[in-house]
Amino acid sequence: MAEIVYPPVIAAARTFFRALDVRFHLEGTENVPRSGGAVLVSNHISYLDFIFAGWAAHPSRRLVRFMAKQDVFEHPVSGPLMRGMHHIPVDRGAGAGSYATALRMLKAGEVVGVFAEATISRSFTVKEIKNGAIRMAQATNVPVIPVALWGSQRFWTKGRPRKLLQRHIPLTILVGEPMHPKRGEDVGKHTTDLHERISALVDRAQRTYPEITPGVWWQPAHLGGTAPTPEEAAAMDAAEAAARAKKD
Repeated sequence: MAEIVYPPVIAAARTFFRALDVRFHLEGTENVPRSGGAVLVSNHISYLDFIFAGWAAHPSRRLVRFMAKQDVFEHPVSGPLMRGMHHIPVDRGAGAGSYATALRMLKAGEVVGVFAEATISRSFTVKEIKNGAIRMAQATNVPVIPVALWGSQRFWTKGRPRKLLQRHIPLTILVGEPMHPKRGEDVGKHTTDLHERISALVDRAQRTYPEITPGVWWQPAHLGGTAPTPEEAAAMDAAEAAARAKKD
C-alpha cells in the first residue's frame, strides 16, 4: 500500500522528540520481525502510546497499523492522519469489521498494533486484557509481540492536563520475546500468559526507570506514587462508563 502519510509523520515525531530531548531507552526491539505479519500488544497509559509503541518497531523498519476507536478517525485533525497511515478504526458496537480488516492486514504481512486493555489504565498497572490479539494471531499464524511503555503518561494521560512540551523526560520501551499461539490451543491460557508477560515488562520498566520519585501522580500506588490503586481506577472507569451510557 502507498505510504504517503506515515513517513512524514515519523520524521516529524523524530524532530519533535529530539527538540524536547526525550531520553529513550529501548530494549528487545530485535524481537519485532523484519518481515511478515505480527500482532504487537502494548500496555496503555497515555493518549500518545500509539506513537511510542510504534517506535518499538522502528529499528526493524516496520510500520504498525494500530486498532483505534472510531472517535479518533472522526476528528478533523487526527482522522485524515489515521486513515493516511492505514490504521484500523474500531466501532465498539460493530467490531466484526475491524477484526476482519486486521486479519486481512496480518495475512498480507503487516504488523497490527493492539492495546488489549481497551482503555488507558489510570492506575498505571496492566488491567484485564481482551483476547482479540491472541485470536488474531491464531487465525493468521503470526507471532504476538508484548511491549511495555513507561514515561509516556507524563506527557498526556486520562484525567491530567496535557504537558506535551516537557523536556528531558525519560521514556522506556521494552519489547518481550514473541509468543506463538497456535490454532486450537487454549485462548484463555495464552491471554493470561500475555497479561503476565506485559505486566512483568511494565514492572521492570517502572523499577529501572531513571526517575523513581515517591509521591508523584505518575507513579503507581504500589511504588509509592499517588496514582489510583487498581481498585480505585476500576471504580472510576465504571462511573465514567455509567455516565456515558446515561448520556447516550
